[in-house]
Amino acid sequence: MKLYYAPGSCGLASQIALREAGKTFNLVKVDFKTKTTIEGDYRKVTPKGFIPVLQLDNGDQITEGAVILQWIADQNPEHALIPPFGTRERYTVLEWLNFIASDLHKGMAVMFSSVVDDENKKRFAEANLIGKFEYIDEHLSTHDYVLGTQFSVADAYLFNVLSWPPRVNLDISRYGAIQRFMARMAQRDSVHASLEAEGLQVM
Repeated sequence: MKLYYAPGSCGLASQIALREAGKTFNLVKVDFKTKTTIEGDYRKVTPKGFIPVLQLDNGDQITEGAVILQWIADQNPEHALIPPFGTRERYTVLEWLNFIASDLHKGMAVMFSSVVDDENKKRFAEANLIGKFEYIDEHLSTHDYVLGTQFSVADAYLFNVLSWPPRVNLDISRYGAIQRFMARMAQRDSVHASLEAEGLQVM
């Protein structure tokens, strides 16, 4: 398998999940500005031009980070990365995957935008992100992971996106439960190895 990624981007969650599942895969770095890789034009891999992309051994490709995470979990049930079909706990994980993708991830993307000035980014964060951090912090104050004591692919995605605020000068240090979650996640071998593979600072 190949995982197309850009350092520090949302492909980190997929990489963590693959390592949690004990899978062997190759990383292909994407230059997000030029949309190129060592293989050439990245748009030939995916016309969307986004990351991550998981290319399977048969050449089939899966896009959209939240879907890739579900695929990895469902293909490797022995690692219990997502609860079984039909259980309430599974839908809790899916709720969180959708919340992270549609609300938190998309909101944080604004903070990285080159067409939004600093003042408007600050106003946007106050209006659209602070409440989400408060919600997450409250949940994590009584849960080690999204589901409680059991790690799931939702935690990989949550860790991924919550690693971004310091990169855009957004201080979330006052959220103690989030900080404890991030520290807890950083102790997992899969997270440590994924950060190291992307050349990122290991927490």
